[in-house]
Amino acid sequence: MPIHDGGWSVVLGRLSFDALPFYSAIATAAALLVVLGALGVAGLLTWLGRWGWLWREWLTSLDHKKIGIMYVVLSLVMLSRGVIEGALMRAQQAVALDSPGFLPPEHFAQLFSTHGSIMVFFMAMPFLTGLINFVLPLQLGARDVSFPLLNSMSLWLTAGGAGLMMVSLVLGKFSTGGWSGYPPYTEAAFNPGVGPDYWIWAVTLGSIASTMTGINVAVTVYKRRCPGMTLMRMPLFCWTALCTAILMIFAMPPLTVATGLLALDRYAGMHFFTNDAGGNMMNFANLFWLFGHPEVYILILPAFGVYSQVISNFSSKVLYGYDSLIAATMCIAVLSFTVWVHHFFTMGQSAKLNAVFGIATMAIGIPTGVKVFDWILTMFRGRVRLSVPMLYALAFMVLFVVGGLTGVLLANPAIDYQVHNSVFLVAHFHNMLIPGLLYGLLAAYTYWFPKAFGFRLHEGWGRIACGCWVTGFCLAFLPLYPLGLMGMPRRSQAFFEPQYLPYTIVAAIGAAFLLAALVSLGVQLMVSVRQRAALAVPGGDPWNARTLEWSIPCPAPHYNYAVLPVVHARDAFHAAKAADTAYPLTRDYEDIEMPRNTGTGVVMGVALAAACFGLVWWMWWLAVAGLVVAAGAVVARSFATDTLHRIPAAEVRRQDQAWLAFARALPRTGREAEASPANRGMAEAAGV
Repeated sequence: MPIHDGGWSVVLGRLSFDALPFYSAIATAAALLVVLGALGVAGLLTWLGRWGWLWREWLTSLDHKKIGIMYVVLSLVMLSRGVIEGALMRAQQAVALDSPGFLPPEHFAQLFSTHGSIMVFFMAMPFLTGLINFVLPLQLGARDVSFPLLNSMSLWLTAGGAGLMMVSLVLGKFSTGGWSGYPPYTEAAFNPGVGPDYWIWAVTLGSIASTMTGINVAVTVYKRRCPGMTLMRMPLFCWTALCTAILMIFAMPPLTVATGLLALDRYAGMHFFTNDAGGNMMNFANLFWLFGHPEVYILILPAFGVYSQVISNFSSKVLYGYDSLIAATMCIAVLSFTVWVHHFFTMGQSAKLNAVFGIATMAIGIPTGVKVFDWILTMFRGRVRLSVPMLYALAFMVLFVVGGLTGVLLANPAIDYQVHNSVFLVAHFHNMLIPGLLYGLLAAYTYWFPKAFGFRLHEGWGRIACGCWVTGFCLAFLPLYPLGLMGMPRRSQAFFEPQYLPYTIVAAIGAAFLLAALVSLGVQLMVSVRQRAALAVPGGDPWNARTLEWSIPCPAPHYNYAVLPVVHARDAFHAAKAADTAYPLTRDYEDIEMPRNTGTGVVMGVALAAACFGLVWWMWWLAVAGLVVAAGAVVARSFATDTLHRIPAAEVRRQDQAWLAFARALPRTGREAEASPANRGMAEAAGV
């Protein structure tokens, strides 16, 4: 029954009892899980009396490392939802031969819309942003990013968008227009419900946050490098982070414009994208994919940086072809803006235009191929150690090449026309994003975890998780290639061709492995926390690493470096170890100034998320109040003068000298004991 009588319509807008998720048992269970999960976390924090600690130490922190960790935590929560939704879709298709299955068509359409939106905007983007936040200043020899407050605002705007995605499980239904939100399916005439509005405002918050992150990262690379850290001495991860930031700066605004214009269509009766009223739906397609294809490389370039670090480190060898890898990264970044039309080869462009974009799409495979050969040559004659991050890197190289070859096929407009709306395309983009992006992020999670928390992740459970991710991907998505060639359309809730069934069953088994991989990650974390004393690496260098971040304690101190390093070589820490200067007896210390905590970012994120929720449900008072509070937080911050706190040089000296003495006394650990409790964070110096 709608609650629109009398004054309630002013307070609750179009919110009604019908918004509760009782249209499906699965939707009800999912909503209940979200609500109980939120209440459980709140109850646990209350029982432990940790609300104050959480606010002081984490939520209001401007420390780039803590902000990066919070990004990754948010990403892993959203990954859990995304994997479960993907498994539900694969299971539905496995039982949908001449049968309605267990998911109604509208619910299935919601799932593929939320799955794509979550995995791109609220799993991948927060994970890579968190990774860059955590690692980049450490690798540059810096103490923080250039704009710590902007960093906090970016985090909480992203969290606000993710919160809207989670609320859509509990109140209302999500969009059925896919992750790309194409009109006319998302116009008010076709879908007057709240689903497209949830999508619009969640994506808008995320896109604004990513634009701010891009500016912050680029300025940090340009301005915060330590003495001697020239551009051509930066680790490859820093180069990929820089190119990613430039892509964010130029690619995210078209998405923000597209969602803003779509909002005007829905809220103000505009007709930017309605063909029968003077608009043009192709304007949306061009705006979206002007963001969308650079977005592919926003996602993949940080992973390429991770693979460069991991392969060099676990081959105990200098990275082969450093200059060519930088050139390839820059070429990919530039070419990514020249290929967006291949996403709509089927929409009626001229053959000449399609040919131009087809050639550009094929050309972008060349610098990617250069990278793969450089990584292979890095391993050649290296002392390769098959640790968990290296296993992810090896799986990536094999499977990513398969996906790349299918991408070259799809660059041909004639072939794309035949398979564009089939599951062949689903197989292709998952073939790029899971081995390319997800394996890279998981390799990074394993590799840099000790630097964040002071202990390694459990190696055995890491191998189990890696095996499940690889097996699950191969079973869940490789069968979709033949299915697509057989003609199975994507977004299919049910089908009537018996020959599809064996492949859909195999894909469902693969989805079960992916769920097992997700569970294995959780088990690995729990086991690692329980065994953290045995897995501790206080020496700071558990991997015989090459870059600066491993020259300081694990976990890294708040100020990162007691004394800013001076770099004389490309692999600066490796060179220092070779020269026996990595752990000096004396240093000159100075007072260190670091930014004070502030709640401005939290207030802004919560207020703007509330404003967007008000816009979704036409609670205009809430929308206005949220905007006023967000603006007030910015104004109030502008009057703050005491924004820094000073750490005395004597305290820095005490902490640093104690750690240096401890590190010098630790026994060196050989490569054969790298995964054992003997590894206390002081690996033997080996390799070239």
